[in-house]
Amino acid sequence: MRALSCETYAEPEALRVVERPDPVPAAGEVLIHVHAAGVNYPDALMVMGQYQVRPPLPFTPGAEAAGTVAAVGDGVTHLRTGQRVVAFTGTGAFATHVIAPAGAVMPLPEGIDLGVAASLPLAYGTSMHALTDRARLHSGETLLVLGAAGGVGLAAVMIGKALGARVIAGVSSAAKGEVAREHGADEVIDYAAEPLRDRLRDLTAGRGPDVIFDPVGDALTEPAFRSIAWGGRYLVVGFAGGEIARLPLNLPLLKGASVVGVFWGEFARRDPHANARNLRQLASWVEDGTVRPLVSDRYPLERGAQALRALLERRVTGKVVLVPS
Repeated sequence: MRALSCETYAEPEALRVVERPDPVPAAGEVLIHVHAAGVNYPDALMVMGQYQVRPPLPFTPGAEAAGTVAAVGDGVTHLRTGQRVVAFTGTGAFATHVIAPAGAVMPLPEGIDLGVAASLPLAYGTSMHALTDRARLHSGETLLVLGAAGGVGLAAVMIGKALGARVIAGVSSAAKGEVAREHGADEVIDYAAEPLRDRLRDLTAGRGPDVIFDPVGDALTEPAFRSIAWGGRYLVVGFAGGEIARLPLNLPLLKGASVVGVFWGEFARRDPHANARNLRQLASWVEDGTVRPLVSDRYPLERGAQALRALLERRVTGKVVLVPS
């Protein structure tokens, strides 16, 4: 097998493609022939040694993969060789083959493109968990999504609409705003060109959004939180803007609002059945067109570093995937 290897914690450009023996699944495991692997911000942080999980070196990054079952270990009865699947792997997906626990592997309907499927576990799984399990978003509520044209942001826009919310997309350019609108956003705020708080006040008649989905952090956090509705829920999803913001704790008090952490990976580990339920709903929405994941680019394995660099520099719209084979 071929794999993208991280041999020292460093910038993505230090990654290199290596040849390794094909792995053999142990009991309860599945070997997947990878057709596409989703590229995510945590992958880049992990390669640089800046993520909360630091795999022992050397390791192959890549936390999600879609492909076909190449082999199953003892005790695996719900999957068969040749079946189309998607899996959360944690690491190892940036390769032609990857091992995954059978419980983290989900069969796919025939109609779903494997590149699209590879984008589902992290970005769409995170957004689904955030909006349904953590925020309890209700039909008729107003949802503000920051970084709304990125991987998790665009997923949150579409899932918010599927749940019946009015969605306001916060973006950093007019072009990204158009992408958000094309995928269901009711309103768009270009916070690079107009004051976020002023536009939120106008768009919500002074009430503010009920739920704020924030994968960006940095300078956007405090003005967004100051705009939240009474009893609102502020979802802390990530820090793609760079800095981890410091929020004055009098603000949640004055707003009667909640600051809610979203750590999808730990949720998926602790409650795999609930995560599988979320992913089945997502697959159903993708199949019927309710959710239309945007895969904006597909990179070969040799260009994995460029894919991660594009993500770090926030040049990605929607999702990008690696195509190892």
